Amino acid sequence: MAGNSSRRGATTKGKGKTAGSGGRVRKGLEGRGPTPKAEERTYHKAYKAKQVKPGTTKEQLARRQGGSRTASRPAGKVGAEWVVGRNPVYESLQAGMPVKGIYVAEGAERDSRLADVLKLAAENSLPLLQITRGELDRMTGGAVHQGLALQLPSYDYAHPDDLMADSLEGETAPLVVFCDGITDPHNLGAIIRSAAAFGANGVLIPERRSASMTAVAWKSSAGAAARIPVAMATNLNRAIESYQKAGFTVVGLAGEGDVEIGGFPGVDGPLVVVVGSEGDGLARLTRDKCDHLVSIPITSTVESLNASVATSIALYEISRCR
Repeated sequence: MAGNSSRRGATTKGKGKTAGSGGRVRKGLEGRGPTPKAEERTYHKAYKAKQVKPGTTKEQLARRQGGSRTASRPAGKVGAEWVVGRNPVYESLQAGMPVKGIYVAEGAERDSRLADVLKLAAENSLPLLQITRGELDRMTGGAVHQGLALQLPSYDYAHPDDLMADSLEGETAPLVVFCDGITDPHNLGAIIRSAAAFGANGVLIPERRSASMTAVAWKSSAGAAARIPVAMATNLNRAIESYQKAGFTVVGLAGEGDVEIGGFPGVDGPLVVVVGSEGDGLARLTRDKCDHLVSIPITSTVESLNASVATSIALYEISRCR
């Protein structure tokens, strides 16, 4: 009969009091209010995007959200650049990028790519450290690191005045490349590579609205960033004025320039070549500061050249004229 079962946990009808569940779990049944909006949840991408200031580049946003596989800047470590993932780390080591430390997560799966990285680290006496996966997550800002990450040292930018002085002390006519708003690190790296290839004394970039010496720029330079100085100026136009006072001729690359590259006065003397941004070219104030605006003749079927390609052609023509 119901209530007369002898199994464990059964109750006999009418014997003793049984406590209801309503009083004990009432708090658990109470509502917690409306679900917060996505932009109000600190861990949500929408919240992080809301904190981004106008003008922030896609690369900077990727770093904040920890979604970049090539480089992620951890909070509190200004200037610390990271390369994450097994293939990116291996390719960076092969490219000869500077290394502050290689980090391997405890319990990381061993495969041929990890073995290659460990071999390169041993052959080049690179610092190799094993840490917990949680610590590696924290250091790389939550990027997908596959148990392996490489930290680059903070880049030591030259001072514009030091770059000028060193170039004037050289045996050949000084040649310096100024970048006006080059925001793509691939282009910056390629420009540095071309500058080194054609005998330039260095490259100068502005502090704002410009790509910096990130892991991507290092890799794109194919090792040239280790052989040629890169200076950073607080104000590009003031740097132009300073170089002009020291006797440099400043020429800007512009499609509508009235002088062809290589045919301008001053090509044999101290020279600054200014290359503009990928989309808008030279800024108006920068144009006004240049002594000459020079162009590279191209067919009418193409509107313009890539910034790094134009720089390479200009530097080649300058070296040929010299």
